[in-house]
Amino acid sequence: MKDHEFYLVTESNLAKGRSNEQIVLEAIAGGVGIVQLREKDWDKETYREEAKKLVKVCHDAGILFVVNDYPDIAKEIGADGLHLGQEDMPIAEARALVGDSVMIGKSTHSKEQALSAVSEGADYISIGPVYPTRKKPNPVGVTLVKELAPQLSIPFVAIGGIKLDNISDVLDAGAKTCAVISAIVEADDVRAETAKFVDKIKNRK
Repeated sequence: MKDHEFYLVTESNLAKGRSNEQIVLEAIAGGVGIVQLREKDWDKETYREEAKKLVKVCHDAGILFVVNDYPDIAKEIGADGLHLGQEDMPIAEARALVGDSVMIGKSTHSKEQALSAVSEGADYISIGPVYPTRKKPNPVGVTLVKELAPQLSIPFVAIGGIKLDNISDVLDAGAKTCAVISAIVEADDVRAETAKFVDKIKNRK
């Protein structure tokens, strides 16, 4: 994972009737660098078929594709990454399933979780929610990003409630990669909105 990338996480029920593929293609045109398929309400077979479709879209465009939760699907379709939550299997167990060629990320919500994920062997972590979200109303704040940024030996992604009007504060706190769901998936013009986020991130180099 490179620094200064914009990371899109899908959530189809926010997409205003558009498919994940439509959203992802427009985000790619806007400059997104990483796409994670995250559909918590889908059955596994539906998720697998969608992952097969999106990994091709992403790889054709030369960007990274990350599978959420399912190490077997990540390995099967040739995903670049696997993202795990705090309640998912240990990183060592996932590593045994996907091998060394798939990067493994883990969601963290505190300093202790972040440092633990590093010691477990995560290739990257996410820190959040930085701001309140619909599903996670208790944010960790930019203060945690600022505290952890100089301590982490692996890349991290800031996530949660990040919008165009607050991303500068997240970047100023030390984040180099930011992930967004609703601000892009709900956007009327996904390409243009993505380009605005990308511009802010790239200009922080």
